[in-house]
Amino acid sequence: MSATRMLVLGVVFWAGKAHGYQLRAELLSWRADSWARVKPGSLYHALRKAVDDGMMVDSVEPGDGGPERTVYAVTPAGRVELERLVRAGLSVPGDPTMLNAAVAMLPVLRREVAVEMLRQRVARLRIQLAELESWRSGGAGVKPEHVNEQAGLWIGQTVADLEWAEGLIERIDGGAYTFAVGDEPPAIQI
Repeated sequence: MSATRMLVLGVVFWAGKAHGYQLRAELLSWRADSWARVKPGSLYHALRKAVDDGMMVDSVEPGDGGPERTVYAVTPAGRVELERLVRAGLSVPGDPTMLNAAVAMLPVLRREVAVEMLRQRVARLRIQLAELESWRSGGAGVKPEHVNEQAGLWIGQTVADLEWAEGLIERIDGGAYTFAVGDEPPAIQI
């Protein structure tokens, strides 16, 4: 639910206000259904839950030639929650869905905050890599030799994640991408 919540808050935040169908269409255009496992029903549930939790407010406005529709806007508490979720998704390894959502929402952070979160990720990945290598070499006791293949897979995935995160830090430090400036959100077209 956290990745879905992050994406819902982020898209509505960038749009200023959005209705459910607009949110769904935007996320489907990003293919979030595949990389974040976002389902249409979960989006509407996330919208209602965000309103219940004070992260968004809803109002009714006339539809474009059709029935009235509910539109949503992010509250200041929702903006804080969005940034918290993006920070966690970038800095804590182990949940690819959260990482995917955090990368999609990267511009909600200030440039220096994004780099700091990625540096935290790198530090955690280095610890994880050392632990995996120790475990694979026998530091955790006897195991079937085919289990070493799992360790090899996990080591390879951790190395790839580490190299990607270090590369992204370099790209961001080099001026890539648009980020928030102070408390002002970036101009992202939704």
